[in-house]
Amino acid sequence: MRTPDEHRALVDGYLDELALTPELGALAEPVRYALEGGGKRIRPVLCLAAGEAAGSDAEQLLPAAAAVELVHTFSLVHDDLPALDDDALRRGRPSAHARFGEGIAILAGDALLAEAFRLALSYATPGVARELTQATLAMIGGQYLDVTGSHDDVAALHRLKTGALFGASIGCALWVAEVPERDQRPWREFADEVGLLFQIVDDILDDDGYVLSLGRESARGLADETVERAHARLGEIDADTSVLAEIVAALAARTS
Repeated sequence: MRTPDEHRALVDGYLDELALTPELGALAEPVRYALEGGGKRIRPVLCLAAGEAAGSDAEQLLPAAAAVELVHTFSLVHDDLPALDDDALRRGRPSAHARFGEGIAILAGDALLAEAFRLALSYATPGVARELTQATLAMIGGQYLDVTGSHDDVAALHRLKTGALFGASIGCALWVAEVPERDQRPWREFADEVGLLFQIVDDILDDDGYVLSLGRESARGLADETVERAHARLGEIDADTSVLAEIVAALAARTS
């Protein structure tokens, strides 16, 4: 079994060598700029670790894992735009629109999304593309609720904005590994807990979301409860899930 760091190295290497559609021309530069932004690759690492635990291998899983990361990167490029969050910096360097201009950033985000589905559609099963499509639409729906302020349930908002793509990270791996739907429940429940854990810890670090609604101490307690539930779900899976457990521990302890 590979470690999370080894999985991340595989993802970085795959993305570095990913052949983009030639018709993008010079737009490939801002697309690669966005992809090379120094993220932790949590979602594709989850995809690889889950798929490996389910019996697949990296060569089979990498297109799906990369597709999830491309969708995530698309969302960041568009979220940073002046019309949405208006962030000039992303991970300590100029965001795509600050570096290349707003119009080019919009096109780069569009290209990232299309490239993601090109990868998802490279599989014989339609499950990977279907999973990613549903998660992307949920994420966009969550962003709409956030932008318009038309929500009063923080947990429901984050299930869409954050949790859906974490669910796809695991779900895509299950389709690649050909795990029957009847056996997917504990995997998917684990994915739900991981997405929630990521968001709670994010809010603790940013003094936002769950911290504002619950208070810091209660938010930390909710994170601890989520960790326990995630481990309980892993205990229901008949596979070596030690790497997934390691990822949960790292998410709970992260400081950035």
